[in-house]
Amino acid sequence: MNDDVRNIVLGVVAAGISAALGWLARTYLWKRKLRRKQAFFGLPDHSESLLVVNRDAGSPDLAVHRYDVFALLELAALIKDCGAHAEVITQDAARQGFGERTEFCVGGPGSNRRMAAHLHAMLPGVRVNTDPEPGPDRLAFQIGSERYRMEKGLSEYVLLARLTAGQPGLTRPVFLFSGQTAITNQAATRYLARNHERLARKYGNNTFVLLLKVVNSQAYGPDVAELVADVTRAAQAPLPAPAAPRNSHRAS
Repeated sequence: MNDDVRNIVLGVVAAGISAALGWLARTYLWKRKLRRKQAFFGLPDHSESLLVVNRDAGSPDLAVHRYDVFALLELAALIKDCGAHAEVITQDAARQGFGERTEFCVGGPGSNRRMAAHLHAMLPGVRVNTDPEPGPDRLAFQIGSERYRMEKGLSEYVLLARLTAGQPGLTRPVFLFSGQTAITNQAATRYLARNHERLARKYGNNTFVLLLKVVNSQAYGPDVAELVADVTRAAQAPLPAPAAPRNSHRAS
């Protein structure tokens, strides 16, 4: 074998080794990223999860609003990416505890009894005005001493929460998407899909409660959602003694 042939063979071998090392490195990074995503969502390979769907509060039938359907589709894609499986059940059929399976609960307490139970049990500092009568406080959020009023189509709020049961052996989180309108529920699921890596870096696998504001949904749909505040501490603490809320928030 002369020098030219030897150099060609060595070059081919070096290229093959470099390609193999590159493939191994990419595979390792992809798997590490996947494991972090699975840990954040509580969805290891082949695990089971629960999608709890609300009903359309504006429909006399047991229907699901189309924006809530879109929210469920986005969540289903996240679950599939983790290599897990999902069971879809309606809010009135969800009669089980939490912590054994990851749960994604969609819809405000007025249309989702499961959501109302979660808020009551785990977020005592949150109250939602579910009075059907029209008025400035209809569907308003009270979180601690703050009140957040809706201006439909212009300024609408939604809670995005990751909650853990805090009991030994019950390691699966509950994700809440509790909005003032159906479009805000989808905005919260989209926000989670886009920002789960950043949220995982900031909060790890711990509980958090975020208040988002969906801006001008009549023009931008669910795409423009702004983080208003991390309200974890206020949401988990008991509400203050009854009094007029200190501030009311509206879009400026």
